[in-house]
Amino acid sequence: MNVIVITGASDGIGAEMARQWAARGQGEVALVLAARGVDKLETVAQACRAHGTQVLAQRCDVGVQADCIALIDAAVKAFGRIDTLVNNAGMSAHANFGDVSDLSWYETLMRINHWGSVWCTHAALPHLKASRGRIVAVGSMAGLVGVPGRTAYCGTKFAMTGFFESLRIELADSGVSVTIAYPGVVATQIRHRGFDAEGRPAGKSGLDERGAMSVEECARLIIDGTEVRRRDIVMGAKGKLARWLKLMAPGVVDRLALKALAKPDHA
Repeated sequence: MNVIVITGASDGIGAEMARQWAARGQGEVALVLAARGVDKLETVAQACRAHGTQVLAQRCDVGVQADCIALIDAAVKAFGRIDTLVNNAGMSAHANFGDVSDLSWYETLMRINHWGSVWCTHAALPHLKASRGRIVAVGSMAGLVGVPGRTAYCGTKFAMTGFFESLRIELADSGVSVTIAYPGVVATQIRHRGFDAEGRPAGKSGLDERGAMSVEECARLIIDGTEVRRRDIVMGAKGKLARWLKLMAPGVVDRLALKALAKPDHA
C-alpha cells in the first residue's frame, strides 16, 4: 500500500493528482487529502473512493504549523505509515512591489507557500525515512526565474527551491527521494484567487493565460516523475529553455518574463 498525503487537494492540481492516483492505484494506494475547504475536499475524496481507494479527508490550513502536525498524525493513525508527501498547497499573488503599502500579506504568502511545506515535511520526515519514501514539492517556474509583478510569489517559490534542494542532499543516504516540480502557467484559478497589491483576491490573472497547460497534463507529469523519483520536473519547452537561458543569456530571460505578463485584453 502506497500511502500518499497531498496538501491543497480540494481543487486544481492537487485535486487532479488525487483523482489520477486513485484511478491508477487499483486499490493499491491510500490517499490523505488536505485542504481548508472541507466540502470541496470531500467531493474530491468521493471521486477517489469510486475507484476503490481508501481516502482520509483532513481539514488543514498549511499556514498553521499545528494543522500541519495534525495532518501527519492523522495520516499515520489512519494508515500506519506515509510513503509519499506531496507539498502542493499554495497561493498566488501579483503586484508590483512599489504598489504595496502593507507588506503583511507577503508574510502570509510565505507561511502558506514555503513554511507550510517545511512544517509538513518536518512532521512527516521520520515516517518517510521509515518507508524510504518520496517527498514532492510543487514549486513553480517562478521559483527558477524572476517575473515582474511576482516579487512575493517568486520569493516564496525560490525559498521552496532552495530548501528542497538542500534537503535532497541531506537525505541522499536515507532512501528518501526529493522531487521538485516546476509548472509554468497551468489552467487553474490560482492566480484569480491570489493577492493583489492590497492583499485582496485579485479576481483576474496577471499573466498571459494563452497556451496554459491543462491541469490534467500537469498532474500526470508530476505523478509520473514522482513514481520514478525524478530529481526535477521542469514543464514545457518554454520552461526548459528559460532555465538554461538564465545561465547563458539572463537578459533574454528578463525580456521573456516581461512578455509573460497579461495583455490588457487577456487579463
